[in-house]
Amino acid sequence: MKNLIKILFLIVSIYCVNSCKTQNFSAPEYGRNISEENIKIKKVYNFRAIGNITNIDGRTLKEGKFYRSGNLYKLKNSSFKELENLGIHEIIDLRNSKEIALKPDHIPGEISYRNYSAFEDEGDQLDQAKKLVLKGKVNGTDADRRMLDFYREYVTENPEIIRKIITEILESDQPVLYHCTAGKDRTGIITALILTVLKFDKQTIYNDYLLSNNYRNDLINKRLNLAHDLHFLYPRMDVKVLEKLSWVERAYLDAAFNEINKKYGSADAYIQQVLKINENKREEYIRRFTY
Repeated sequence: MKNLIKILFLIVSIYCVNSCKTQNFSAPEYGRNISEENIKIKKVYNFRAIGNITNIDGRTLKEGKFYRSGNLYKLKNSSFKELENLGIHEIIDLRNSKEIALKPDHIPGEISYRNYSAFEDEGDQLDQAKKLVLKGKVNGTDADRRMLDFYREYVTENPEIIRKIITEILESDQPVLYHCTAGKDRTGIITALILTVLKFDKQTIYNDYLLSNNYRNDLINKRLNLAHDLHFLYPRMDVKVLEKLSWVERAYLDAAFNEINKKYGSADAYIQQVLKINENKREEYIRRFTY
């Protein structure tokens, strides 16, 4: 069942340009403070730097250390120079093997590429999940529950992989770009964990997370309009599924942190027990990435 939940999450994300019933959309919550410089790279969505924010000790995150985005499948050769100018020497792909096979990253050969998937599609459940979605077997309420489950499981189901991702990013001496499919859920969780390690407060962490709605707003509205125009193709699919999987919501990130608190007692305990970062190492990271 867990694998099916995950694959449904991926399938609806992939097929979210195809829809369904027309209903009213709830207003998404947007990030209020855009502190980083807006970096536009053609055909790469939700691309942004993480920087110019202040942690609980008054230290400011250095710019040009961490970058996040959606997939790089349509990255143009003409944009390779832009990655070079940003100093990006490593890309970490958070997607699973089937997502990568469908839309592999198109990147310069000199950039180091690593893939760390916290879950995989075990067995041939892809087609089964697609059929359930398109036949309307998953509605808006189901989608919301599945998203909450996804966030809970992502931070706790494969802790060794999460540790590898965080360690790889924090141990790099060069700027790192990490991404998933849309750059909002898995990428959002990893960013939240990194900022937690570096002692940023909840408001700052959630603001960065919600900025995915700001950066993806035009794309999402375009897809929702397309869903309305093409509703006759999949009349049984609930448009709420599309809506729920298009925006990020505060409750989703709450689910991840609540699961951490439930299983480990606190985020600090999670950092020590799962990420294997003791207090001395944590302070070292803070000194390295902030001033």
